Amino acid sequence: MSEYKSPVYNVIGVPIEKITANDYNPNAVAPPEMALLETSIWEDGYTQPVVTVHDKENDMYIVVDGFHRFLTLKNSERIREREGGILPCVVLDKAISDRMASTIRHNRARGSHNIELMSNIVTELVEMGKGDRWICKHIGMSPDELLRMKQITGLASLFQDKDFSEAWDAEVS
Repeated sequence: MSEYKSPVYNVIGVPIEKITANDYNPNAVAPPEMALLETSIWEDGYTQPVVTVHDKENDMYIVVDGFHRFLTLKNSERIREREGGILPCVVLDKAISDRMASTIRHNRARGSHNIELMSNIVTELVEMGKGDRWICKHIGMSPDELLRMKQITGLASLFQDKDFSEAWDAEVS
């Protein structure tokens, strides 16, 4: 039997006022789907905890995955009242780059993420010093996807320290 215990076995109730969104989530949900999420939570309750990290310095929980479930509790008076203002959460212990990677993995596993916000995360990871191999491995991108993402952003910093072959030489007449 393994000593490892998945975070889902340690769900805790966190008061809504002690939870905050991260500033990098690339997932977007349209209003009709948000309404459906509110209905789902009203009809079925919270069936999945929100994934967070605990910021001990500020005693706040930062959302890694489950932002829209968090928003539903925050914005729906009937759900907030029924749930007593408490959100079921699991807590990860991860550095910021690993949190970003976790958010991307959760979003991509569900099949939804915003390309512009995703490119912002790639930019931040590159600026944090994470290499292409790390980014591909941790957020589930192929090298070609990562290259396209870097091309979309158009930021020269994403290509720094890269060797490019000289495919041709211009002849001067």
